[in-house]
Amino acid sequence: MVRLGLLVNPDAGLGGRLGLKGSDGQAEYARSQGAEDRAGPRVKDALQYFGNLHRDTSEIQWFTSEGRMGSDWVPKDIEIGEFVTIHKSPKTTTSSDTSELVISLIESDIDLLLYAGGDGTTRDIISVLESQGKSEIPVIGIPCGVKMHSGCFASSPKAGAEVLSAWLNGDLLISSTEVLDLDEEKYRNGEWVVRLYAEAKTPASPRWMQGAKMRVEATGEEEIIEGLADHIRELLINDNRLIIWGSGGTLRTISNMVGFEGTVLGIDASIGSKQIGTDLNEKQLLSLLSTHIGDITLLLSPMGGQGFLIGRGNLQLSPEVLKKITIANILGVVTPAKLLSVRRLRIETGDEDLDKEFAVKKYLKVLQGYRTTRVLPLAVD
Repeated sequence: MVRLGLLVNPDAGLGGRLGLKGSDGQAEYARSQGAEDRAGPRVKDALQYFGNLHRDTSEIQWFTSEGRMGSDWVPKDIEIGEFVTIHKSPKTTTSSDTSELVISLIESDIDLLLYAGGDGTTRDIISVLESQGKSEIPVIGIPCGVKMHSGCFASSPKAGAEVLSAWLNGDLLISSTEVLDLDEEKYRNGEWVVRLYAEAKTPASPRWMQGAKMRVEATGEEEIIEGLADHIRELLINDNRLIIWGSGGTLRTISNMVGFEGTVLGIDASIGSKQIGTDLNEKQLLSLLSTHIGDITLLLSPMGGQGFLIGRGNLQLSPEVLKKITIANILGVVTPAKLLSVRRLRIETGDEDLDKEFAVKKYLKVLQGYRTTRVLPLAVD
């Protein structure tokens, strides 16, 4: 009998579409602004997919919490093993509830922990495993947070199911990976401070696991970035075109070079020489797109090391927003330093039909210098 733990941080990712940069201490406010559960439904999708993928579940026993930290999200219409509740979910959850559940899971002698959350949830889990002398228990993260830099996350809920199934089949070895986190208070103030907190054990799968984010050094790339800025200024900036600037240091630098006050962590917008939006949330983006008549370009720069273009750090770009923009109007911006670690552009929109559209497209054009483009393959897991 294989004993699996299931833990859900029900507040993970709530602030994403609102542009809050994270959910730590923001859950109540996010819900008051209309934010809907993200983690729970993604767990349900992962478990549903796992049930269809992994045929023999008779030897699987799950241990979880009764309520919103676990059992609420277990699909009822498919067999995925026996479930045992060992904890009661409170109405409002905090990191201490995560720690309490992890201790109960350890006492239940689990062989692996499947969890849903972001980097903060990962830190809480690994901290307890270390303090209890159980660092050898492997973990698989279902990505649900606003920011996910750690290497123990699958690239999508379905990828998490694939990893779990392959591990149960004995097809994957366990390896060490980095647990990273971003200081959310500094993050909200425009500072990028990522720290290494610990190492975690996780099934090794380059295809299905996202890997840890790398802070890409751009030393010596000033001329390249100036060329990128010149290209955008000359060929894209006009009074008819709405430009939506994605998050990240590369695009922030370029937008500053062409005369805008770009935000490194948010989504901005401009028409011609005028900046018409700063740090926009999903609702504001939809409003802009609904009223604009003319060309649209969405500029995005992939996350170094992981290669995510959509689905990490830019949840404001919801499926509804992306459908209004259309895939044809997305332009990647990739510097040579990032190209050293980014071989493909990873996409996880949260919408199955939209993911399929990206998969059918197969490639996306990226700007890598002044009037210099190339195409990179798209990866939709």
